[in-house]
Amino acid sequence: MAPHPGIDTDAIKEKARKDLLDLLEGVRGKKNLVIEQSLAGPIGLFVKFTTLQDYGVDKIFFLENDNLDTSQKNVVFLASGEKATQCIAIAEQIKRLQQNSTIEHEVSVIWVPRRTLVSNKILEEAGVLGDISVEALPLHFIPLDEDVLTLAYDDPIGDLYLRRDPTSIFLAAQALMPIQHKYGLFPRIIGKGDNARRLMELLLRMRSEVAADEKPATSRRGMMPSTTIESLIIIDREVDMATPLLTQLTYEGLIDEMFGIRNNQAEIDTSIIGQAPGQQPKAQSGAPQQQGLKRKIQLDSTDKLYDQLRDANFAIVGPLLNKVARRLAGEYESRHGAKSTSELREFVNKLPGYQAEQQSLKTHTNLTEEALKHTQTDIFNRVLEVQQNLVSGSDPSSQHDTIEELIARDLPLITILRLLCLESTISGGLRPKDLDNFKRLILHGYGFQHLLTLHNLEKMGLLVARTAANPFYIPVGGGGSASESKITNYNALRKSLRLIVDEVNEQDPNDIAYVYSGYAPLSVRLVQSIIQKQHLLTLIRGPSAASDTPSSATQGWQSFEDVLKSVRGDTFNRIQKGDEAAVKARHMLMGSGKEKTVLVMFLGGITRTEIAALRFVGKGLEGRRRVVVCTTGVISGKEFVGCAVEKGDFGRG
Repeated sequence: MAPHPGIDTDAIKEKARKDLLDLLEGVRGKKNLVIEQSLAGPIGLFVKFTTLQDYGVDKIFFLENDNLDTSQKNVVFLASGEKATQCIAIAEQIKRLQQNSTIEHEVSVIWVPRRTLVSNKILEEAGVLGDISVEALPLHFIPLDEDVLTLAYDDPIGDLYLRRDPTSIFLAAQALMPIQHKYGLFPRIIGKGDNARRLMELLLRMRSEVAADEKPATSRRGMMPSTTIESLIIIDREVDMATPLLTQLTYEGLIDEMFGIRNNQAEIDTSIIGQAPGQQPKAQSGAPQQQGLKRKIQLDSTDKLYDQLRDANFAIVGPLLNKVARRLAGEYESRHGAKSTSELREFVNKLPGYQAEQQSLKTHTNLTEEALKHTQTDIFNRVLEVQQNLVSGSDPSSQHDTIEELIARDLPLITILRLLCLESTISGGLRPKDLDNFKRLILHGYGFQHLLTLHNLEKMGLLVARTAANPFYIPVGGGGSASESKITNYNALRKSLRLIVDEVNEQDPNDIAYVYSGYAPLSVRLVQSIIQKQHLLTLIRGPSAASDTPSSATQGWQSFEDVLKSVRGDTFNRIQKGDEAAVKARHMLMGSGKEKTVLVMFLGGITRTEIAALRFVGKGLEGRRRVVVCTTGVISGKEFVGCAVEKGDFGRG
């Protein structure tokens, strides 16, 4: 696939690869590499182990395993410079290496994405800073696909909303600045949410710092707005906490819910998808299949079949697979019709492609069958029913009996918490009496350590009591500015942004609501209100409402200002201007360009189903705009709630 205009994801990947390999090449000779576990997956997206071997890496160890050996004189540590725990672990391992080894080691530490004062201080206090070489690998955005860039931040939700650590906002700004350096300033920065505003202000401050450092001869050129990027849209996850709590219903989203997808890979039991191609099971044919063995499968656009399936609603995946199977069977049978050697040679040349597609079809058919078993269970359908009733505006208390029954049936705690947090988020909190009852049931059913879990969820604003100061039935932000909104009023937005679409054509969708079988993600509706105004206004008010409304990011939030008062957090629309004479000259030389890129930045994470919805929006703008998604991390409902769950327990004797 061709890269998006304005954003060359292949170039981003190649730069990250080159930066890492240059640092490794700087350590001459064979070396052992000690890598932080959470970095291994992201780095694997742009460099393979065989390539690392070519650059002298002998063995790879995970920092967390603390099992480094002394087989090589050179040792390279690769870890996040933002985390004090990792800095301490590295300092301890270096000291142990110096004390216990019989040879003198040359130690290098590479901090990702930057060297910090904290890391320097910890290494200095451990007495090892003077004995080692310290470098930084400026690894910011990593392309997951041609239209998705991620910081691959380890815990984008917990850090920002539980621990209130703004590091991810700073790192997002650092990642966006090189894009401005290469392609020009974002002509317009539009966003919603308090953290989104902080990111915008950071970008403006960094721009002014760059301008102050530039020489007068180059400063004017560096301050010009981009001719290929139309705008940057920033969405704070806090404005729409409900969407990630819902069960994802696209094919990719459902695989993420069931098995988990990390760095474009999923670990699936071989009893579901079988052994890897060319690998035969060691057990005898009469022996039972070995359980517990897992196989990693790649899930990205390099798999053409997966590229067709991933954004489809799961309800239509079966028929799509059936269609592909019939096509492959017909093409394979065509070999019998080959009458000449040239026709036969042509078939033989295509054979590897047929075999790869056949293997992909087998994998996804097996995954679909497993997902079908899951979606046909009574538990899955009860949970989905509660979710859909809550988002559609049913009386929340009518769902309590079902939730209590699910607790009694000992469902995983995270499933229960997702339902309770969904009710709290949509309804502006639970009635104090109901909340106390559910807290008691959770503590009795899952353990008293979850007092900490409930406290964490309350701290994040996910599970709170509905008090006089926070009633969901009072219009949020009514009579004030959008910046005064304290909660997102889904009851008001359900109608004003048409979050619920009753008739959804999942086979041939005409609205983003197909991704959740009738619910349109609020976060993506906000993006639509900027870049797809006409479609959204037609959907909400009818064809006449959109006739004279421009549909361009240059209009910002126009036509939706009142709606935004019901959405939590600050609202902004900032224009970045350059030197007018320089801008005019550049437009004359380069032209305005036919198709422009819109960057959509999600702070706090984005779900795979929201990515599917944004791709659907992008298809509706094809030829005029391309949508590129940027995020601090790709998340699921399990991770969204899981970051608050207490992992320890009090023991059971």
